[in-house]
Amino acid sequence: MTVNVPVPPTTTEFLGRSAGPDRRGTRNPSPSRPERGSSPREGQRVRPLTRRQIEDHLQELGDLYAETSGGGPWAWNQARGAFLRRLAADVRRPGFELLIAETTALTGCAYGFPVRGDGPWWEGFDGYLPGRLLRLAASGRLFVISGIHVPSRVRRQNQDRAWNLARRLQKRLLTDHGAAVAVTLVNRSDHRTVEALRSWGWRYIEGDTPRTAPLGPFRVLVLET
Repeated sequence: MTVNVPVPPTTTEFLGRSAGPDRRGTRNPSPSRPERGSSPREGQRVRPLTRRQIEDHLQELGDLYAETSGGGPWAWNQARGAFLRRLAADVRRPGFELLIAETTALTGCAYGFPVRGDGPWWEGFDGYLPGRLLRLAASGRLFVISGIHVPSRVRRQNQDRAWNLARRLQKRLLTDHGAAVAVTLVNRSDHRTVEALRSWGWRYIEGDTPRTAPLGPFRVLVLET
């Protein structure tokens, strides 16, 4: 599941571990409903990387992307290289932030950058953004989320929980930058990505139906704090 901004944001998936049982027992434990899916008990730590740390983790970040891109070795390497080139371009943007989630290994990441009312950031967004979002950009409260890479179970399970990893990552990006709204582009034919984003609280810029979406190869989705 992949999109990229402005050549647009990325949401990808890979297989992850399921949560293990809670072994803190008592002599007469009271019955309780088992926790569904991943939870904070897995200890996934979310933290930002500096530009230097991103350079140090390029191999891991590239592998994370490539393992989810599908296809044979040639497609694998091509997708990995294209992702790293896009990431290298985004890293140079003012205010760029990349968050990683980790246990004993990298388990996910999300990244993006705040925008202003001018500049080249909005290539690909031309004709899609209404005036209210352009005004938010002018005030520095609009944030482009360029990519989210999380385990496949995060897309399938507990999407509405605050501790869902994708929700944690996207909220942290907005909070760190004091943004009111996040925006992303999704390929119009990429229904799986749209479904995943909407399960994490994103919505069509036109409302909850794609019928009024402007013509073009992309759909714009927004996330409000």
